[in-house]
Amino acid sequence: MRLALVLSVTLAACGPGDVAFAPMGSLSAPSGKGSFRFGAATAATQIEDQDTNTDWYVFTEPKAQGGLGLGTEFVGDASRGYTMAIADVALLQQLHLDSYRFSIEWARVEPKRGVFDEAALKHYSDLIDALRAANIRPLVTLHHFSNPIWVDDPRDQACANGPTDQNLCGLGHPTGGPLVIAEMETYARTIAQRFGDRVDEWGTVNEPINYLLASYGVGQFPPGKSLLLSKFDQFIAVVRDYVSASSKMYDAIKAADTVDADGDGVAASVGMSLSVGEWVATQGHALSTDPTDVTARDNIVYVFHHLWPDSVENGTFDKNLDGTADEMHPEWKGRMDWLGLQYYARMGVTGNPGLFPVVNATPCFAPIDLGACVPPTDPTFCVPAMGYEYYAPGLYDVIKDASARWPSLPLVVTESGIATRVGERRAQNVVRALEQIDRARSGGADVRGYYHWSLFDNFEWANGFAPRFGLYSVDEGGTYARTATTGATVLGQIAAAHKLAGALRGQWGGNGSMVPEGALPASGVCAKQ
Repeated sequence: MRLALVLSVTLAACGPGDVAFAPMGSLSAPSGKGSFRFGAATAATQIEDQDTNTDWYVFTEPKAQGGLGLGTEFVGDASRGYTMAIADVALLQQLHLDSYRFSIEWARVEPKRGVFDEAALKHYSDLIDALRAANIRPLVTLHHFSNPIWVDDPRDQACANGPTDQNLCGLGHPTGGPLVIAEMETYARTIAQRFGDRVDEWGTVNEPINYLLASYGVGQFPPGKSLLLSKFDQFIAVVRDYVSASSKMYDAIKAADTVDADGDGVAASVGMSLSVGEWVATQGHALSTDPTDVTARDNIVYVFHHLWPDSVENGTFDKNLDGTADEMHPEWKGRMDWLGLQYYARMGVTGNPGLFPVVNATPCFAPIDLGACVPPTDPTFCVPAMGYEYYAPGLYDVIKDASARWPSLPLVVTESGIATRVGERRAQNVVRALEQIDRARSGGADVRGYYHWSLFDNFEWANGFAPRFGLYSVDEGGTYARTATTGATVLGQIAAAHKLAGALRGQWGGNGSMVPEGALPASGVCAKQ
């Protein structure tokens, strides 16, 4: 008994210590270095009710109701995040969060081309006022995976009549693309003019490579175009247009938002958020050192992690994705004040077969598995709702890589989370992510914040409502009541103290097994269940 007691005291004394985070500062001002903010994130289409003018609404609306009936589920009322927006500010307060990353729905504020809806603008103005009254800093994303129908109507992919006010034909179209870029610039300018006196931090676009691949590459998102394999040059034109649009939005925000709302010396800090992952070389459901697979892995890392920031930081464009710039675009250079990293998973890449010939690589995107998927390093790391592995140290790896490649760019973890209905798993995800962020910061990485995805359960795009990412669970289809999870409680404790206590680390942290979601994958491979 005494030996056991002495052993337990020794282990506690040698256990994880406290991690302190300095109070919130700017995302890009020099004074913000060393400071840290705790926040949560959402996106308009994923939470807002009856957002009928978005491309996602008509894309997922059942055919019997006049829509296309595509996707897993109809977005419908989502989580009623529009109706309940002001009340939801209290959720942030309850968790002692100092920041909120959300998007303003372009389709709602400009439902028809050139016609801005004053009631919708007032709604977002009221939300921003409520956040500031609660001492919560708004980080506004302008383009998060959705468009007004008139930008690229998914019901009229051929755009037979050419660009019209009802359908501009979308990014990449020879005549419609420049119109879309100009409209995105106007939209950004309008929002910055309206809200720049209270908002200092802006994101132009969200996860551009993910968005463009899903929307224009393989047709999984609206407008549902599949250009990647059959019309590669046209897909590259889409990518080029989107980089141009983001750069134009940057300039428009900088010109329109001249008010330093918080007194930190920066009137408008403008960045964007990038989808990143821990990519590993694989072959036949096993890790691989074969040069073909290693090269395939490196190519995927380049496309997902490096292509976009390199283009914007350097003012160049790699039109054939071979790692070497082909075009000079000085109008893009330096149009990014901070870089957001959004990390969820470890995923495999194989070079045989190369599903995407241009980069000779096939990534693992469960449930599509052509030999690239590998068993999780621990079976409890499997995230069944998404079909991938949550691997905490991967967050450190991607931060370290970004910090080394773009050392002058402040970094922000603008999304990190886990799809689970088990509150203890969410608590583990929160603590382990913060441990990896602290590890990176201790090594010199300039990471200035952590935004958990998401504030509450929502519509997860092509995956519908089944994956649950919320700090608060939502009774969707019923009362829409928000209920705090164990993960919310733990994050609230950390944010209140601006400290990750050793006791919480001992309970929820480390790299060991997690509380399982349920039955472990029988095959060992984390396929979507």
